[in-house]
Amino acid sequence: MPRVGFSEFFALGRTVANGQLLRYAGNAPGYTRRFEDGLSRLTGAEHVLTVNSGTNALVTALAAAGVGPGDEVLVPAYTWVATALAPLAVGAVPVLVNIDESLTIDPADIERKITPYTKAIIPVHMLNLVCDMDAIMDIARRHNLLVIEDACQGVGVTYKGRRVGAIGDLGAFSFNHFKNITSGEGGAVLTSDERYFVRARMYHDPGSFMRGHERTNEPLFSGMNFRVSELTGAVLHAQLGKLEPLLNRLRARHPMVAETFANLPHCRLSPHNDPENAVSLSVIFDDPEEAKAFGQTRGAERLLETERHVFTNWEAVLTKRSFHPKMNPHNWANREITYETKDYQRTLDILARTCRVSLGAQYPLPVMKLQQRVLRQAAHRRTAPQAVANA
Repeated sequence: MPRVGFSEFFALGRTVANGQLLRYAGNAPGYTRRFEDGLSRLTGAEHVLTVNSGTNALVTALAAAGVGPGDEVLVPAYTWVATALAPLAVGAVPVLVNIDESLTIDPADIERKITPYTKAIIPVHMLNLVCDMDAIMDIARRHNLLVIEDACQGVGVTYKGRRVGAIGDLGAFSFNHFKNITSGEGGAVLTSDERYFVRARMYHDPGSFMRGHERTNEPLFSGMNFRVSELTGAVLHAQLGKLEPLLNRLRARHPMVAETFANLPHCRLSPHNDPENAVSLSVIFDDPEEAKAFGQTRGAERLLETERHVFTNWEAVLTKRSFHPKMNPHNWANREITYETKDYQRTLDILARTCRVSLGAQYPLPVMKLQQRVLRQAAHRRTAPQAVANA
């Protein structure tokens, strides 16, 4: 996460002094509009719409694309729970898909999970790791499916020269406290489809019809209130200039930290879908107990322990409950959707054997050199006994 400091303070001060805290107040483009224009230039998406959370960015994207009751949406079994909750918010049902060792949705399992009722795929770029978007887009085009990228944990990251979130039909970003840029809470919808953008704008703002937007032929429909204030826009505008330096630091440190694990027995770097542009690193062990022990090291974390991101902890999804029985999307589904743990053992096995390793963008290089030694000693200490036994 980039640091928050004087530039954000200055932008907030100007906004307060101006007295226009509503993003649609006044005639001149405010900070929110300027942020959207800047993010559009950065990502290549023709349209960017700022909303109040990454969750609502996903919900808005699904609504804009016309996903609704009776539809099935494919989501990975390893992601923040909001990815699975978003389809439920528009009346669709999530269908879980296994991940592969890249920690992203497995294209082969996507193919297996497609039914006549599948409407969309939500690939998730977890931990700044990119999905195999070439394979996913190929599957989507062959099966006439929508692709809505959940790039909430990959803001600004590239995949083969393209920015994630702008590759699919729509994309969603999050700007909460732990993301690549932050306004505490916030999000954005990205698309290059004019109709999807107009519908997203309608859905996120019940007063969109009186904002002076250019008239379109899209019929007005009822929506929610997911707008942001100019305070959020001011912070995001200040943060945007810090995004590329952050990603460049991560990209530069990746080879150095990756070298830490070279030629170690029983652990290896997790595969990456665009290794030349990697800005995140994880290590996969042969033995889950070795991964568990290594995960206790400072700067490392075993992914099975990040409970909020593992499907087995998504009680609201697994129990198929809604705030009101008559509003439960599972009652409108064309078939019964089950979430049996046995069907996702591959995901659980990968998470049990994989540790995320911090690249330490916030630390000076000498500190990371010391951290390298700590990580290598910890990995070698965990793997060496097994290596001796096998010898």
